[in-house]
Amino acid sequence: MRSDLIPLLQPSSLLFLTPAASRCRRCLPARQVGACPAPVDKTQKMAELLGLGDERGEGASGAPTLADSCLADNRLNLDVYPDGCRRLLQLFEGRRGEVVQVEFLRLSSNDRLLGAALGILPRLKHLKSLVLKGGHARDEFGSCQHGSLTSLPPDVGSLRCLTHLDLSFNSLSTLPSCIPRLPGLRVLSVSHNSLVALPEDFGSLSKLTFFSAMKNQLKDLPQSIGDLAALKDLDLSENALEVLPEEVGNLHSCTQLDLSGNLLSSIPDSVGNLKSLRRLHLHSNLLVTVPASLASLPNLSRLDLQNNCLRTVPPELQTLPFVHLRGNPLGETEPPPQAEGSGVTELQRLFLASGEDSFTVTSEGCEVILACGIHFYFPAGAASDPVRIDFRTLEPDPRWVKLRHHDILLSRVLELQPHGVKFQQEVQIWMPYASPQSLRQREVVVRTFSGHSWSDLRTQVEQETKSKKHVAHCRVLHFSWFLVVSRLVQNECQVPTEGTLLFSSVDPNIKVTFPPGVTEETRNVKLQVLPVSAEEIAELTADAGCRASPLLCLSQDSLVDFLRPVRIQLPLPFGVTGLNLDRSRLHLLRGDVQGQTWDDITSQVVLEFTHLYAVFEVTHFSWYWLWYTTKTYIGGIAKKVYERLRMYQVNFIALQRKKDPEQVLLQCLPKHKVDPVLKKLQDRYRGPEPSDMVEMFEGEQFFAAFERGISIDMDRPDCVDGRLSFIFYSHLKNMKEIYVTSPVDRKGQAVKGQVSFYRGAVPESIPEEASRRRKGPDSLWLATLPIKLPRLKPRWGENPRPQNGFFFSPLNLGNAETGYLTQANLLSIARRVGADWQTIGLNLGLTYQQIERIGYNNREDLDKQILDMLFSWAQQNSEDPDCVSKLIKAMKESGRQDIADEVESIIELGRQKYRESIRRVGLEQESSTEDSATATM
Repeated sequence: MRSDLIPLLQPSSLLFLTPAASRCRRCLPARQVGACPAPVDKTQKMAELLGLGDERGEGASGAPTLADSCLADNRLNLDVYPDGCRRLLQLFEGRRGEVVQVEFLRLSSNDRLLGAALGILPRLKHLKSLVLKGGHARDEFGSCQHGSLTSLPPDVGSLRCLTHLDLSFNSLSTLPSCIPRLPGLRVLSVSHNSLVALPEDFGSLSKLTFFSAMKNQLKDLPQSIGDLAALKDLDLSENALEVLPEEVGNLHSCTQLDLSGNLLSSIPDSVGNLKSLRRLHLHSNLLVTVPASLASLPNLSRLDLQNNCLRTVPPELQTLPFVHLRGNPLGETEPPPQAEGSGVTELQRLFLASGEDSFTVTSEGCEVILACGIHFYFPAGAASDPVRIDFRTLEPDPRWVKLRHHDILLSRVLELQPHGVKFQQEVQIWMPYASPQSLRQREVVVRTFSGHSWSDLRTQVEQETKSKKHVAHCRVLHFSWFLVVSRLVQNECQVPTEGTLLFSSVDPNIKVTFPPGVTEETRNVKLQVLPVSAEEIAELTADAGCRASPLLCLSQDSLVDFLRPVRIQLPLPFGVTGLNLDRSRLHLLRGDVQGQTWDDITSQVVLEFTHLYAVFEVTHFSWYWLWYTTKTYIGGIAKKVYERLRMYQVNFIALQRKKDPEQVLLQCLPKHKVDPVLKKLQDRYRGPEPSDMVEMFEGEQFFAAFERGISIDMDRPDCVDGRLSFIFYSHLKNMKEIYVTSPVDRKGQAVKGQVSFYRGAVPESIPEEASRRRKGPDSLWLATLPIKLPRLKPRWGENPRPQNGFFFSPLNLGNAETGYLTQANLLSIARRVGADWQTIGLNLGLTYQQIERIGYNNREDLDKQILDMLFSWAQQNSEDPDCVSKLIKAMKESGRQDIADEVESIIELGRQKYRESIRRVGLEQESSTEDSATATM
């Protein structure tokens, strides 16, 4: 992940100088549903993991507390509040003298009062860092919403101290004219906007060291870009660049250049002059040639040429180990020009890695294979102009993924953007899915969402030759959301005024006859059948004498009843024939659309019988079901049976990793999967026997709550009121592996806790009676399983001190004269790192094996991965007097200039306070170690 992609789900790293313990209700907003990021203090979250909730940096004792105001020292971080701009305006009116001294300011550009707040900016003459990012809100489908920022006040150009400006995720179509007039600007990010060009005077930013304009619409670059002599990191990925100016070769300080995801067919030879270049990303372009001079770049350690149109590569490049060429037609001859209509030209193939989330389609077409196995085929001419496709896979949310009766979800949701983009020719999509137990009487379809409703696409089921995985193949002319479901086999036909015949492919004995004159206009009619065995009926009713026919569902696209009766033929229940039929025991039931009520309509229709069938006539469509029983109130029995037919019998498991008992795996499994899953996990996990069997509906929500001394991170996005939220889908992995802790001092004793599972929100389509049964405290509980955290063994030579129930050794990086970085400082740094933690760890000197082990031990928990990496490095280098400078260097090499700048600011503040303490008490440097102050972020 690049430096401009600071994780949108995390609040600002420049939050407060005061600790979490000083917060008050007055200054903290309520959690906003659907907001991104959620306005919660993630410093507290990480502090709880490390036991630093009450720790203050030595130099923070004089800082104002959060209870006093949201203004902390020289920083205002208001993007974590939904009303941050209002708070800024209020502070400016009430405490103007302090506000104009602010050096670091963060605001959300999703704030409705942003326009009013912008007017204050030119008065903040001491401002060094300004962040006006969007992406702090999400729409109903989880997509980040761009901010409303389209320009900046011209007087912002007078901010002579401004060195860092972040305008990402906004609606800029042109670069504000004030930006080239900022002489001290070193870091500029305008990624995720709509810029089509950069101004000609852009090269006047002579001190710029970092510039990101990824995910815009840039078509060309000004020649003045070559004047950016100090530029080290340039990211222009995922734009529409077709050509680069020769002046790019003048960027002699550039160490990282990212031009991936553009429309470049070549790059200028002058790029060979970039002697400082370490990483050059050119993947996912249209390159047909690259200069051989790239091989002579002395510091180049990565050259990414994947997914281009290269048929030949200079020999000097072919042998270099850091050159990546996958996805190119290397060695293939240029195909002869195709005469019009003579055939299909072989298309370019793109193989996207797991970190990539977009690609570009041109009029020439292409094949695209995603890391998750999804495959696209864009024929030549499908797109008249180049179009960039953004994609992501989402966890299904039952609030908008609406499953119909007896549907089974088989995949995650695939979102393709731009939403609604239309193609000139059909685009083919292959989506892998979890193969259902049986395809008998069911079929697999791709379902797509138009923004208003879901509809099923004509789908072919295929099996990949090598992997043997099942894929669903469909064709579309537009992009939106897609998922794979298994549904009851659906037969359909058009009913004209002349009438027609429709029968079931599941049971050909089920027929529907439409007589002439049945409708004035052609209608579309659908038929589905759910077979129910005699054994199922006997088990569900506890009555061996009960029999039932297959369930028949009829629907149409018109709200008007038919003009003439429609004739329906159903087979008699199993074991019943026209010879032994007792008509008093036969009942014809009609269910409503949701299956909530079942009415006995035997007396309302004329039933005719043959040896094997019952025939009747209706004028409108619904569910129909024949029952043969001695029971009197058959409607209530049918309702309960119908409800049970939609349920799954499941068990819960709670396992702890053998090597790390604090890692707990929770999973809800259909009963037939329990034994195979436990067998696969037994070498790495241990735990109690699975829970007793319970019943759940497809798409039903449930929660896991840790109890009796076991706790989890309450700020997890899937945590609701202290409980983990799950959605049960029978064919998807209802599994989470989490890190648990305990407030109990485990050096004295083990902790015997438990995890309990509770029902949550009931799906909308659940029968009313089932919903009523699930209300009340007793009905919500599902199961409880024990969790034991063993007693901790003290480490040799350890001199701990207690903090919030945890024990950690004091940690100070650096020295008294230059300033320390404390645990609290590192905690704040960790909150900013995000998905870049692996790159940062490698640049800090950790080995690949260490990085892999940290990721494996803390999987499913990004925060824990970051903390483990950063504090492992800190403990190893705590005696190194140059460790702080190495940290700053690693951040810069990882493209995180923003964090490097902040660390430098902390150290500078520490130096100032150290000098002040020397002057104040008149001590020599050697004796002032304990009195020197350190800054907190």
